[in-house]
Amino acid sequence: MNDSNRVDAQQLFTGPAGERITIDLPPPKSALVIVAHPDDAEFHCGATLAKWARAGCTVHHLVLTDGSKGTWDRGMDQSVLVEVRKAEQRTAATILGGTGVVFLGKIDGELNSDRETRAQVSAIIRRLKPEVILGHDPWKRYRLHPDHAAAGRLCIEGIVAARDPFFHPEQLVDGITPHRPEALLLFEPDQPNHAETISKQDLQLQIDALLAHESQIETTHLYKSAAADPLQQFRIEQLERHERLGQWASVPLAQQFHLLTEQL
Repeated sequence: MNDSNRVDAQQLFTGPAGERITIDLPPPKSALVIVAHPDDAEFHCGATLAKWARAGCTVHHLVLTDGSKGTWDRGMDQSVLVEVRKAEQRTAATILGGTGVVFLGKIDGELNSDRETRAQVSAIIRRLKPEVILGHDPWKRYRLHPDHAAAGRLCIEGIVAARDPFFHPEQLVDGITPHRPEALLLFEPDQPNHAETISKQDLQLQIDALLAHESQIETTHLYKSAAADPLQQFRIEQLERHERLGQWASVPLAQQFHLLTEQL
């Protein structure tokens, strides 16, 4: 994957609202997904990660917060929940073919795009040197969870800091060098312009990975369900959601992103 073949390797067409849409990056050699909480990656781009991993991509997760507020049980020991969610995230990443998970451990619900955290994100990008980075869209309107917006900003700011040598120069020792990814995919995009096609196999792996987050199933996925079999209803809803995204891109199943390349 390089600048000379990136555009040729994608299909390019006009979407239903006249927007310019590209489909399918060449499978990268390495990818890093940067998310606010355990399970965010699986929900928004799990099938894409599974597709790339199957093609030989090395996939890393960077989880910025500890997930300590991810329960409605007021009697839950939050320190126990943090460890449970770490274990669930590692299992989910493995299901998708991931290589490793890095946890920054910031307090859930209190994430900020401050200098210290930006430096940590920059250091991880410089160390892992991913060809493609995936993250939350920081410009999404009407977003409720503040951590998602902050995680999106940290992803963007971390990329800028990782590529420019006078940001955090103390990191540039022991062979560590600045790094510029070739592409950035923002999920839950405010203005989508790119689709990654996925197979039913990819989607099933995403569902399996989501269900590995057992502590989150009821509060995140089933709390509105009145179905006799809520887990089966969840699977159906996941399929229908990705069919709708596929219709937008004129393919059977897809995940939706805003792709940035030239700006990097």
